[in-house]
Amino acid sequence: MKVAFGTDVLFDANLAARQGSQLSTMTRWYTPAEVLKMATADNAQLLALSDRRNPYPGKLGVVEVGALADLLLVNGDPIADIGLLADPGKNLTVIMKDGQIVKNQRLAK
Repeated sequence: MKVAFGTDVLFDANLAARQGSQLSTMTRWYTPAEVLKMATADNAQLLALSDRRNPYPGKLGVVEVGALADLLLVNGDPIADIGLLADPGKNLTVIMKDGQIVKNQRLAK
């Protein structure tokens, strides 16, 4: 059985900022790698099942030409320490959304 990660905190800006912390609480039951897969590839497969109601028509959950991919470059290894995602301001070095770089601390150095 596949499990997807979901929450309703996206409707509250203060809670949405703590989404990374919520991912780390899932490690009580899953490995960090399983949690990250749930929140990315498995959620993409779930959205694809919603057919016409899918708000993201196109290929999700993969990094390949033509896919709708948002990418994060983490300063560290989230498989070894998923807690890194709890502080995105510090630990997300590069953020790409809709193919556009919206944060790039690597160039700021």
